Amino acid sequence: MNRDESRKIVKDKAGLIKVDGKVRRDHRFPLGQMDVVSIERTNENFRILYDTRGRFQAHKIDDKEASYKLCKVVKKCLGKQKIPYIVTHDGRTVRFPHPDIQLNDSVKFDLKTFKVSGVIKFQNGATVILTGGNNIGRIGILQSVEKHPGSYEIAHVKDVTGHSFSTRLTNIQIIGDGKTPSISLPKGEGIKLSLIEERDAKVQEDDNESEQEDEN
Repeated sequence: MNRDESRKIVKDKAGLIKVDGKVRRDHRFPLGQMDVVSIERTNENFRILYDTRGRFQAHKIDDKEASYKLCKVVKKCLGKQKIPYIVTHDGRTVRFPHPDIQLNDSVKFDLKTFKVSGVIKFQNGATVILTGGNNIGRIGILQSVEKHPGSYEIAHVKDVTGHSFSTRLTNIQIIGDGKTPSISLPKGEGIKLSLIEERDAKVQEDDNESEQEDEN
């Protein structure tokens, strides 16, 4: 499929492409972390996530998971007439949020009703994904947060292989309460491999493909 064909599909009056539950016909419409892309004609859904190299990847998900997205709370304050509201990482403004929702929590946003249906608290032991920094795309368990007045707060994370790393607090997003994430994870599950490990994995994958071809 070339660029012209892609444009025709996106611009089709039938509204073939949806992003976060809304039809989008602009082929230059930007996608970001956690966005849900739906193609109704092929009955396919994808969640946009970072891989461990900092690139966006389209992770295929089922219809149930495509009904919501996780949004990080980046701002909480009072507006005019002292109306409380929160702002999420994708620019959404939610008025009159639940009092329990705090900064750095992740809210479960229903893409059918366009309302907050749940909250995942920011706390030690929660599953997080890194959305910036040198460790972007990695997934692990939040161990602790160091507070440095007048400077950046540092979050310490450990992945399932036992490797520990740290990053600025602003670079993490909560995706699960405890060790169970609220979204399905892409291939690799956010584990960053060394160059040697990547080479060995590639060799093993090629060997498996060769064996399957020989059997056929």
